[in-house]
Amino acid sequence: MALKKILLPVIIIGVLGAIAMAITLNPPKPQQQRGGMGPQMSVEVASVEPRDYRVRLQSYGTLQPRTQSMLVAQVGGQIVSINPNLRDGGFFEQGDVLVEIDSRDYVADVRIAESSLADARQALAEARARSEQARVDWERLGDDSEPSDLVLQIPQLEAAKARVLSAEAALEKARLDLERTKVRAPYAGRVLQKAVDIGQVVSQNAQLAAIYATDIVEVRLPLRNRDLPFIDLPETSRYSDETVHDGGRVEILSELGGSATWEAELVRTEGAIDATARQLHVIAQIVDPFSKAVDGRTPLKIGQYVTAILDGNTVPDALVVANSTIYQGTYVYVVEEGLLRRRDIDIAWQNDEEAIVSSGLVPGDQVVTTALGQVTSGIPVSVIGADVKLGNGRPAEPRAGADASARSADRGSRQ
Repeated sequence: MALKKILLPVIIIGVLGAIAMAITLNPPKPQQQRGGMGPQMSVEVASVEPRDYRVRLQSYGTLQPRTQSMLVAQVGGQIVSINPNLRDGGFFEQGDVLVEIDSRDYVADVRIAESSLADARQALAEARARSEQARVDWERLGDDSEPSDLVLQIPQLEAAKARVLSAEAALEKARLDLERTKVRAPYAGRVLQKAVDIGQVVSQNAQLAAIYATDIVEVRLPLRNRDLPFIDLPETSRYSDETVHDGGRVEILSELGGSATWEAELVRTEGAIDATARQLHVIAQIVDPFSKAVDGRTPLKIGQYVTAILDGNTVPDALVVANSTIYQGTYVYVVEEGLLRRRDIDIAWQNDEEAIVSSGLVPGDQVVTTALGQVTSGIPVSVIGADVKLGNGRPAEPRAGADASARSADRGSRQ
């Protein structure tokens, strides 16, 4: 028994030593894989080709009238009549009588002024006759010298003429006050807010209503500084009224009562950068904005918030990519010889859907359009539809059964 206890460890040590010797003399050889590592994912790509790209800028603004006035009373008195259209939202035409003030006092003033004028004219006729009689009397005296103005009563004659002119002016003012008892619309427009009603006694310069013209409305549109190189703004020369750049076309999108569009035109550029927003503003005008068109569009409203699409310049040979292919605003992925490569880019201009790339891409680059998560540059990929090309050089639409995992990859890192 004691001998077995001694021999057993010796035998185990010997077996282990023999195994180690065999491994050392005959090491295992690694199995070689057939071919290289296969593609890890399938992606869709779009070929970047230069083309003429028309920039369309987007802005927002509030509709405001080009002409807005506070209708005031130029004479005082009791309001005896009000136009039925003088109410909030009511329309009126140029020359319509909107408010009528009691005119009886002013009719009396006209009659008094007419009487004063008649008296002044009579006094002038008498002064002229006396002056002529004084000249006749002087000539009868046989004095060959020229009589003085006092002898001919010239000062009295001039004073009579002045009284006539004063009476005529008083009559004209009385008639003007009488005319002003009927407050007329200075232009075709609409009532923004009514301030008085029938029976109310108003004084001179009392506010009657806030009104605005309906022929043209304006929209004040801010432009981002990076958009300014891509649009010709309407400007006038300092030394003449000639326009350096004509205003471009603007499309106004209204969501009041359903989606509708209105045609507008840029007419001027403000002369200073807005101190609050630090942006330049341009003014667009819409002609006849309150007509109800045959297509059933809802007329525009003052104070309405609208979206504006401005026609900008055309960029020749622009390389345009979708925003969905840009990650963190600085790079895209392209496929080169079956490998996924990250490519840093510079963006010249960008809207909500597309971007013009100024550097980082060249014509013919295959930009990955599939949403990618955390991927490593340089991994092998396969291109979906690579064997089929469309007429414009873009890949065909993805085939059914494409890699679903690539479509559902994390989009959180994209801008």
